[in-house]
Amino acid sequence: MKVAVIGGGAAGFFAAISVSRHHPGASVTIFEKTDKLLSKVRISGGGRCNVTHAMMEPRKLAKYYPRGERFLKKAFELFAVKDTIAWFAAEGVPLKREEDGRMFPVTDDSRTIIDALMAAAGRAGIRIDMRSAVTAIEPVQVGDEKGFVLRLGNNTIEVDRVIVTTGGHQQPTGYSWLAKLGHTIVEPNPSLFTFNIPNDPIRDLMGVVVEARVRIPGTELEPSTGPVLITHWGLSGPAILRLSAWGARVLHSTNYRFKVQVNWLAGRSETEVRALFNEHASTMDRKQAQNADPFHLPKRFWAHQLTKAGIPLDQPWGQVLKKERNRLIDLFTNDRFDVEGKTTFKEEFVTAGGVELTEVDPMTMESRIHPGLYIAGEVLDIDGITGGFNFQAAWTTGHIAGQLGTQASTDLSGAERT
Repeated sequence: MKVAVIGGGAAGFFAAISVSRHHPGASVTIFEKTDKLLSKVRISGGGRCNVTHAMMEPRKLAKYYPRGERFLKKAFELFAVKDTIAWFAAEGVPLKREEDGRMFPVTDDSRTIIDALMAAAGRAGIRIDMRSAVTAIEPVQVGDEKGFVLRLGNNTIEVDRVIVTTGGHQQPTGYSWLAKLGHTIVEPNPSLFTFNIPNDPIRDLMGVVVEARVRIPGTELEPSTGPVLITHWGLSGPAILRLSAWGARVLHSTNYRFKVQVNWLAGRSETEVRALFNEHASTMDRKQAQNADPFHLPKRFWAHQLTKAGIPLDQPWGQVLKKERNRLIDLFTNDRFDVEGKTTFKEEFVTAGGVELTEVDPMTMESRIHPGLYIAGEVLDIDGITGGFNFQAAWTTGHIAGQLGTQASTDLSGAERT
């Protein structure tokens, strides 16, 4: 059996390795259109690779996906976080859990993950063809057998099975060859992006991180609480990225022009903040305003908010007028910004959109339109919030696709290696 895997990313490698382990006699080739393999793996998590997230319950895990929850509930019953951990452990790559649930290799080096995947593919005899762009997939019938012809420039290749793992695309044209096969493509929109606030002085605090709660008024999106990173574009960090994921399609419809409200004290109310000021009045009143912070915020941020409220940094706190304190409390609990655009990261681009999930069997990843064609990874209309969830979807769907419709047991020890 000849199997073609189109795309040399996380899902592609996992699918190819899965084929070799579930079908040891198969001839497997990964076709990658660029000269780079596993590029997202390499740069994920600042070069450490956020492999997965320590949410062990499959049904709860699926809730972290704005698109694909129902589909993944079924898929995660077959291969989920505990399986990912065991798979990499069997490859000599133990993972560690951080406080926020993200999981990384103990080496804190994405190269460790890449080396493990490359080594597993090498042992399995998987062929990797670089700079090999597949431009069309054509189903064919040879006698009683169904197969496919792949077009690569002026060349054609016949295979028995195809697994598509080409990732997300910014434009619908990136899915045109799948649309020609009859698959419905949900229009791609960016997910996981920063909120740009041009000309706002807060951008001068680039690099400052504050635990905050962020909401977008006028929408039904749930507020997002967590670290907010101030950048030279505007606002980023986990709380912003999560909100951008859940609001990907809503925010796209606004052309990324909307208002955002930020509670810089992780959701504390005005009443709580006012009470805290009163509680610390005896010590705060004798200090200069710039040194009177009872919240232990980053000094540059505290000073910025004082200036925004019109309070001189060197003024004794006891001399700050009530109206100025009220203005400061409002800025901490209900700061407002006009968002005008977004910034996505080219190599880490995540899309909301892709192949319509009703056209794919979640238990096999096989196309319901073309038997023998399997689809996995971000090319599906699946995306997760930040924190290792997108990679987990890639490992899960890739592994299942590699079974090629069988329900063979998962051999995490690698006993089926060739």
